[in-house]
Amino acid sequence: MSTVITARDAEELLRQGLQPPAGAILTPSARDVLHSRISILPSVGAKGAAPAAPSIPDYEFKWTPGSDPKTPAEIERFFNSPAIQVIKERICEMGRRLWQRDYTDGNGGNITVRVGDNLAICTPTLICKGFMKPEDMCLVDLDANQLAGTRVRTSEAKTHFGIMKRQPAAKSCVHAHPPHATAFAIANVNIPSCLIPEAEVFLGKIGVAKYQTPGTPANADEVGEVGKIHQAVLMQNHGVICWGKDVEDAYWKMENIDSYCRTVWIAAGLGGGLHRFTGGQAKELIDLRQKLGMPDPRAG
Repeated sequence: MSTVITARDAEELLRQGLQPPAGAILTPSARDVLHSRISILPSVGAKGAAPAAPSIPDYEFKWTPGSDPKTPAEIERFFNSPAIQVIKERICEMGRRLWQRDYTDGNGGNITVRVGDNLAICTPTLICKGFMKPEDMCLVDLDANQLAGTRVRTSEAKTHFGIMKRQPAAKSCVHAHPPHATAFAIANVNIPSCLIPEAEVFLGKIGVAKYQTPGTPANADEVGEVGKIHQAVLMQNHGVICWGKDVEDAYWKMENIDSYCRTVWIAAGLGGGLHRFTGGQAKELIDLRQKLGMPDPRAG
């Protein structure tokens, strides 16, 4: 099987002054990294200048284990720190994107970002996701007890934490009601796989959580069990929840799943059947997904 080169592999090759092996398969982002070298090479005559090493932005919030603030004063300082301000602003930006794409209506949807061993920033209840401000955000523990913030935290925080407690890689969760994916959840129709390569890599196998009343411990348990091995989960008769290493990563999964469902719906209506790629071809994509550090229950 051909070697698959990811963006991070391409970065390392550039650092070592090497080229990809013959016959290697380059992901789109790896091609971008390698092509970008042309624009960063020193100009002719610029002796001794070394090319800058391209990098992939990393927005994951990292903390030192055991460093969660404990006292009210420590919690307040942490909640108002520059690092957390950045997280609040990014949550607001993802909320605007959700609202602009009609993935939420009214006060629907919610967002969380884990910022400690037992801490997360979350959106408040009863707010339009398109018009949130950083000062609207809440700080809660992973049992959904509110620790800071002037607005009341979302009622569905426990559902997010049902995933985070079971899957350490889930650093952010986004829940919304994107119309095409939610239609599949309501119609109880399985989303077919092996149709579009990008969906297999960036979504993986899509999970389905059975209906439970939103905001209840039962819903948190049901979604948590499904979400620990699926990055995108259809919530029956409700919506979708996705997780990622940061809030934009989780949001991207929401775009991915709704776009995929919309495309499948259009293709199915054309009447010519759906062409699926083979098991061997699917395995190459699953292997690539694992290489990128994303879980897939089909692997192994």
